[in-house]
Amino acid sequence: MKTLVPLLSLSLAAVACGGGATSQTPASRANPAIDQRKMNGAADDGSRCDFKGRADREVVESTGPGAMMPNVRRVFGVLGEGDDRRRVLFCREIDTNLDGAKDVVRTYNDKGDAVDEQADSNYDGKVDTWIRFSGGRISKVELDDNGDGRPDETRYYVKGKLSRVQRDTNHDGKADVWEVYADGQLERMGVDLDFDGHVDRWDRDEIAHRIAEEKERAEEQKAADAQKGAADAEKADAPKSDATKTDTAKPAGDTKTPDAAPKK
Repeated sequence: MKTLVPLLSLSLAAVACGGGATSQTPASRANPAIDQRKMNGAADDGSRCDFKGRADREVVESTGPGAMMPNVRRVFGVLGEGDDRRRVLFCREIDTNLDGAKDVVRTYNDKGDAVDEQADSNYDGKVDTWIRFSGGRISKVELDDNGDGRPDETRYYVKGKLSRVQRDTNHDGKADVWEVYADGQLERMGVDLDFDGHVDRWDRDEIAHRIAEEKERAEEQKAADAQKGAADAEKADAPKSDATKTDTAKPAGDTKTPDAAPKK
């Protein structure tokens, strides 16, 4: 399974942006495309941020630990006028391996929330990782494993937790492995053995399934106990019936008056 190098790269970027840590930056790696640009005297560093020729953009360059030249670029948009004028971060890109080319770029909306990220995780000059954000959390990650420019693995997240994964193992453009997660843990996996687009076999994590079932039964029992307790309490608090009260009145059938005293 491919490691999310861009996420580690962004952690490094945080350091480069003044995080205060002293972790070592990865050594430069050979990249023919970058070397050719250097030989031609080109200043192109593979930037994907939109700022060139735009008056409404401000660029800030900074140098991270171990770098001999700026390797972090922030692009700000200038919004509003007068007292309402402000700068908003729209784009940030980093050269994580210090080879002269930006290999991670993240864009933001006008509220400062991350929108998406692209990365060249193997430093071959081509984007192979695409990340989408929602509400400041990762919602979707696409990975290209064979360098053809198309995602071979897609990961979906719900509230920051991995929800499902689909993979194209034979690189025909169609998913043939599906993974379903519950609370971030793998629950079951479907496999398309003949690559016809349909699941032929489902493999289940029996231990996780048993734990989930036990947890569900425990919650159902807890709910039933709570309901029974509420019913018992309501019964105990109910007023007593009049039938339980002691009746001190004379019996209804006793209507005879006492006999008069005998005359002398």
